[in-house]
Amino acid sequence: MEPTLPGPRTDVTMRTPNLSLEVITLPVSNIDRAMRFYVDQVGFTLDVDYSPNGAFRVVQLTPPGSSCSIQIGKGLTDAPAGSLRNIYLVVTDIEIARSRLLENGVDVGEILHKTPVGTWDGGFAPGLDPARGDYASFANFADPDGNGWVLQERGYRNE
Repeated sequence: MEPTLPGPRTDVTMRTPNLSLEVITLPVSNIDRAMRFYVDQVGFTLDVDYSPNGAFRVVQLTPPGSSCSIQIGKGLTDAPAGSLRNIYLVVTDIEIARSRLLENGVDVGEILHKTPVGTWDGGFAPGLDPARGDYASFANFADPDGNGWVLQERGYRNE
């Protein structure tokens, strides 16, 4: 006689656990240069700079208003320096964010928006999204190693 396997339990509620993205590790070639770039030019907060020995160092930096940080350092990753692309920084006013970065010496690309508006097919056109819609306007920049960042506008309200 074949054993009977129990069916799915109906008396148990399964909840999806919270999955919180906390840290992204960026591969860089010069830790101090990268730290200066992110703190002095981009405006991140230095949270941790820890090096218990010459083989390991972790520097953690957090963008203003973010609950996700980045880490740079020695002994953290074997990814090539500058190999990350499309790390998004979401801002409420992309014009102000871009201007501040430019004032701090960051080479930020021109603002682009999704096109065609409303039925995006992967294309972009110059300038802000005409309606300043969420997730529709972008500007790119990179750190000194070439790790690529994207400013994306969400939550703009024309007052």
